[in-house]
Amino acid sequence: MYHGTVADGSANTLGKIYLVGAGPGDPGLLTLKGQSILRAADVVVYDYLANPELLLETKPGAEIIYAGMHAEKRLSQKQINQLLVDRARQGKQVCRLKGGDPFIFGRGGEEAEHIAASGIPFEVVPGVSSGYAVPAYAGIPLTHRRLSSTVTFITGHEDPEKESGTKLDWDRIAHGASTLVFFMGVKTLPAIARNLIRAGRAPSTPVAVIRWGTRGEQQVVTGTLETIAGQVKKAGLKPPALTVVGDVVALREKVQWFENLPLFGERVLITRSREQAAELAAPLRALGAETIELPTIAIHDPEDWSPLDQALEAAGSYDWIIFTSANGVRKFMGRMGVTGKDIRSLAGAKICAIGPATAEELRKHLLRVDVDKVPREYRAEGVLEAFSDEPLAGKRFLIPRARVARDVLPDELRKRGAQVDVVEAYRTLAPADSAERARVIFSRHPPTVVTFTSSSTVENFLRLLPQKEQSACLNHAKLASIGPITSGTLRRHGLTVDIEAREYTIPALVAAIVESLGKNTR
Repeated sequence: MYHGTVADGSANTLGKIYLVGAGPGDPGLLTLKGQSILRAADVVVYDYLANPELLLETKPGAEIIYAGMHAEKRLSQKQINQLLVDRARQGKQVCRLKGGDPFIFGRGGEEAEHIAASGIPFEVVPGVSSGYAVPAYAGIPLTHRRLSSTVTFITGHEDPEKESGTKLDWDRIAHGASTLVFFMGVKTLPAIARNLIRAGRAPSTPVAVIRWGTRGEQQVVTGTLETIAGQVKKAGLKPPALTVVGDVVALREKVQWFENLPLFGERVLITRSREQAAELAAPLRALGAETIELPTIAIHDPEDWSPLDQALEAAGSYDWIIFTSANGVRKFMGRMGVTGKDIRSLAGAKICAIGPATAEELRKHLLRVDVDKVPREYRAEGVLEAFSDEPLAGKRFLIPRARVARDVLPDELRKRGAQVDVVEAYRTLAPADSAERARVIFSRHPPTVVTFTSSSTVENFLRLLPQKEQSACLNHAKLASIGPITSGTLRRHGLTVDIEAREYTIPALVAAIVESLGKNTR
């Protein structure tokens, strides 16, 4: 932190303000430096154009403030400026997260001026600007050796036909660059087109208007200066959008790529824990989907470690240790380290795992699953089938798992004479901020697909939505389940399962979504 004095001369410890470009919408376009600052910030002030998914990068306890910057009720620029300075004067590290790049039509210059005048230390972290990223996702290169060697970026907020005070020189704009990019000019588009034609730009000049570029809901309308206003009105296209004028727009027919991806247009809600979401989100994004993370479970330590500690002391006396999840493996092995044990203490026990993800986590700890006991079906019933030919009377089993879980496996093992110790290795709880996050997601960018990877994700997700709102929120979304147990939980709540994985794995769930909804596969 910076130590200095505030404006009134009193000694204080000042924080620091970072003006961070959030990129155009695709969370993957946030810079590494921006991500690092976002993760460390005590306060995050974000606007309408910054993808809310980025807020998942914030640390626990960070203060999150929505500044608006849209037609809804919002903070004024003056209020935002003062808010940033006030939080920094409290000694906090402040991340001002702004859509695109803060210094390209983002009012970052105004905010930087105010911060500098207040004596607060600050940095500017450039972002990927929507000015060139959005056209790229629409298949429009702003420059091309044959078609365009110059580009001009112009604000579309200013009324192009106001009689006095205009800062736009339409003659120079029309002829000064091969490619023109207008920011936020949907409402003024008819006047922009008229002024360009009046200034001598050919009415047949190609134009593209791109809404929510780089996101799953990207929408592109094309036409010419003469027709684009009517085309946009017909399509019902609304802000936020970016307009590109120039011959390069015609290249879209050849080089558009984003909209050709199999899952383009799908917004997939992921209800897994924050630590596990990336495993599902990454392949979906690679296929063109926009992923929205709504963690419905958070992995916590047990309230009392003593039952697991006692089991670890006697680990070598068990005939079998059955792991039911990767989380169980991580917590079990982590506790071994804390209590001074190592894998040699497991020498007397054989290992069984439910599902390949669990087996893979065991391999990371140099533990191999007994090859004769890999269940063909990745649930409790599959484990029981794997043990169907083995006498279990008198055999000792240890099952470290979540506190709340199905009792089919231990109950059936006991019926066959086994001694079974079920110990709590972790708890699954609903994250504290999930209800508010769910409200924001379903009110602003409702998903087209909601994925569930366990019964816990179903139960916790439904607790986040008021019962009277559940139907309205889910009526237009497909529900995708990882397997029959999860599907059964959905059906018990009166919900329809639209997509179900053939195997109880994340890759199988992705494959099922593509099979059901995929398009443009060629």
